[in-house]
Amino acid sequence: MMHEDIFKEYEDKLNPKIIEDVKAKIPQKITKAQLKQIMDLVVEEYKNCRVEPGESVGLVSAESIGEPGTQMTLNTFHYAGVAEMNVTTGLPRVIEILDGRKSISTPMMEIYLENPYSTGKDIKRIALSIKETKMKDILSEMNINVIDITIELKINSEKVKELGINRATVLKILSKEPKTAVRQSSTDKDIFIIRSTAKDSSLNDVYKLREKIKNLFVQGIKGITQVLPVKRGSEFIIMTAGSNLKKVLELEFVDDTRTICNDLFEIADALGIEAARQAIINELFKVIDMQGLNIDKRHIMLVSDMMCYSEKVQGITRYGVISEKSSVLARASFETPIKYLIEAALVGEKDKLRSVVENVMLNQPVPVGTGLPGLIVEVKGK
Repeated sequence: MMHEDIFKEYEDKLNPKIIEDVKAKIPQKITKAQLKQIMDLVVEEYKNCRVEPGESVGLVSAESIGEPGTQMTLNTFHYAGVAEMNVTTGLPRVIEILDGRKSISTPMMEIYLENPYSTGKDIKRIALSIKETKMKDILSEMNINVIDITIELKINSEKVKELGINRATVLKILSKEPKTAVRQSSTDKDIFIIRSTAKDSSLNDVYKLREKIKNLFVQGIKGITQVLPVKRGSEFIIMTAGSNLKKVLELEFVDDTRTICNDLFEIADALGIEAARQAIINELFKVIDMQGLNIDKRHIMLVSDMMCYSEKVQGITRYGVISEKSSVLARASFETPIKYLIEAALVGEKDKLRSVVENVMLNQPVPVGTGLPGLIVEVKGK
């Protein structure tokens, strides 16, 4: 690499990522003097960007996010094309992310496709193959014969054809149900007759069996309840209600480098904690942009770092990051004091009073700003 010796000089002054970025962007024909001048400017800019020692970054971030947050509309829903695809946004979505909720109100995915499907080829068929199809989705009629105590199902032949399923597949799925006998009607091939083979089968049991059959899994990916092909720019993507990231990434026609979902725990499980951290940043920015607010990215990054530093996604709640704090008094200051104080007393835990909260509680100078350095005075005798 050209002028590698100059870059080595700056290894202890700059972040390796910044050095890599400079390497990628400098022109080929550059003199040593010019490069040195550029690197000195980068170092100066880097020093100006750094936080001053003792700066209350947490407090500044809390104000930066909290103040615009109070101006958000309290309950907003964004409709992406059809009424079935409502996505929680605004303050409810921010609360959902920061609380680290495992079950979110509107899980969704944006599935990007490989060529030639991204141009629209077979887009409807692919979308339907992803959607979770249950037995009730392909039936046109479902009746109970009270005399014979049997269930008669009539499949919707058009719907079955659209989904690429044949009658033999339907028969195979129905036959898997235990303690039942299935046969096709001799008069109409679209009608299937199911009879319970259990002893002393009552009408009540048949009604229960009917409900069970309705929810039998036929095809698709479990958890994806709605699909909507959308043209974004020059390519087609599939938006879904419901998510199952691991299974979707296994599909050969899916572009696994761009496909995303809004469930942080699914992302952490499938792609790791770094991806979950980036997802928190992206999801918060999506809400902020939609509301037309302006929050500095570094404040969002600080929050996402706090949520992910323990290698698993934790909400900013008493069960999440608060429970991990090393200070007893800091934990006790948040919602459930008695529990933490008793637990600390039982094991003889010590509090080193290194943070803000516990020093405020004890009426001592807080270790931020000018309260951070200690002062030692040597008093000389006469």
